[in-house]
Parts: sequence; C-alpha cells; structure tokens
Amino acid sequence: MNDYAIFDACRTGDVATIERICAENPAAVSAVDPKGFTPLILATYNDQKEVVDFLLSHGADVNAQDAAGNTALMGVCFKGYKEIAKKLLDAGADVNIRNSNGAPALTFAATFGQLQIAEWLLQRGALSNLPDARGKTSLDHAVIQENEAMVELIERYANAQ
Repeated sequence: MNDYAIFDACRTGDVATIERICAENPAAVSAVDPKGFTPLILATYNDQKEVVDFLLSHGADVNAQDAAGNTALMGVCFKGYKEIAKKLLDAGADVNIRNSNGAPALTFAATFGQLQIAEWLLQRGALSNLPDARGKTSLDHAVIQENEAMVELIERYANAQ
C-alpha cells in the first residue's frame, strides 16, 4: 500500500481500504498529504458520509486545517453537504476557526447560500461579525450575494448576540 492510499480511499469512499490501513496504522486518520489535506477533509469535500463516520469514530481531528487554513466544516459549507455538516457540528467542530483569508465557516455558508447550514452554525455560536482579510463579515457577504433570507437570518442572530 502506498503512502497516499488513504487519501485516494477517502476521495472515493473506499471504507474497506481505510479500515485496513487504520488497522495497520491507527495514526493514518491524522495523516496529511502534500497540500495539507487530512483524510477527514478529503472525505468531507467528496461527500463521503460513511468515511466521515469512520474517521470521526477513530479520532480524526474535526478542526484540522489544510495548507490554506480551511477545515472540513468550511468545505461542506461551500458545497452544501448538510448531512456531513451536521456530523461535523455534532463532533464538536469549532464554528469560528478562520482560514488564511480570515474567513470562518459562516462566511462560506453566507456566500454560497447555504441557509440551513448557516442556521446550524449560528445556533452553535458562530460569530457573524468576524471580518475576513478584506474586512467583510458574513453579513456583508450575504448582502453582496443579495440573499435576503440569509441577511435576515444573520441579522436575527447578530441582534441576539
């Protein structure tokens, strides 16, 4: 088995291979590829729910960041994978981690119109006033996207903070 087998298996949802690799080397759940991706980040970006379940149950770091500072939660906020977003939140994902551009998960949800995920983030304590590197908050991104429902949602939680 090559050093990248776990990453390929996470992309494709090959749970049997992942189980075999982790049985031989339990630390493989925390491996990092040359781009800084962990198995969990790759599994979430590729909508591999069963792989996500396996990795989380075997100690994968839910808050690990890739080379750009992005987390698995940020990826699902961009892609709109609700079921995986819920799994990551239930596993204790930090909703306020920011990537190298200063953007937290809520900025991704607001920018890409993921209303349900944004609401879950806000329910878990996501701060709507965290500016990114350009000084834009999640609310600013919702306004830029002209997403009235997202603006209303973020404002409702911002007023309660």
